[in-house]
Amino acid sequence: MLAVALNYPSHLGEQPAAPRPELFVKANSSLSNPEDPIILPAGSERVDYEGEMVVVIGRRCKKVSVEDALSYVFGYTCGNDVSARDWQRSDMQWFRGKSTDTFGPIGPWIVDGLDPTNMTLSTRLNGEEVQRCNTGEMINSVAETISFASQVLTLNPGDVIFTGTSGRPRALKPGDVVEVEVEGIGVLRNPAVADPIAPTWKDRR
Repeated sequence: MLAVALNYPSHLGEQPAAPRPELFVKANSSLSNPEDPIILPAGSERVDYEGEMVVVIGRRCKKVSVEDALSYVFGYTCGNDVSARDWQRSDMQWFRGKSTDTFGPIGPWIVDGLDPTNMTLSTRLNGEEVQRCNTGEMINSVAETISFASQVLTLNPGDVIFTGTSGRPRALKPGDVVEVEVEGIGVLRNPAVADPIAPTWKDRR
C-alpha cells in the first residue's frame, strides 16, 4: 500500500509543491473493509479522515513510462487514508501516524474503465459534506505517480496507491461516520470508535 502526500493544491497550505510524487508506505495490516470500524487509538489525541481515490495495480509494473502507466491499472476504488495527525507530526517518520490498524479502509468496489483525470470525489462526516474535489486537480496524476513509483520498486497485481486528499481534513471522534464517495465507484462508509484497549507503551521522554 503506497500513498501520495500533498498531492492537491488545497492540501498544501503554505508549502510549495514537490517536483515529484512524495510517496510513503502504509502497512498492509492497516487495510480494512467497508463498514469496518476505524479504531481511534488511545495514545493519539487527533485522528483525521482523508478521503481519496485509490488505484489498484493489475499486472507487474517496473520502470514504466508515464504514457504506458495506465495500462497497468486494474481499476479504481474509494479509500480513506486515516491519519493520527499528532503522531505524524511528532515522530521522525510516518509509521505510526499512517499504518495503525484500521487506518486504510478501501472499497466498496473496484471499477475499471474510468478516467482518473476527471472524477468527482466527496467526503461526508455524519452526513455533512466536508470535502469535494476533482481528481483533475492532482499535482501528480495517476500515470505520473505509477511511473515514478515503478522506477524504484516493482508494483505487483493487487498493490494499491492512495492518490492524496484535498482541503483541510477534520478530526474524528467516537461515534462519527465517514463516507467517501468517488464518481463512478460508490460510497465507502466507516464508523469511528474508541480503542477499547489502553496502550501499554510509555515514551521515555
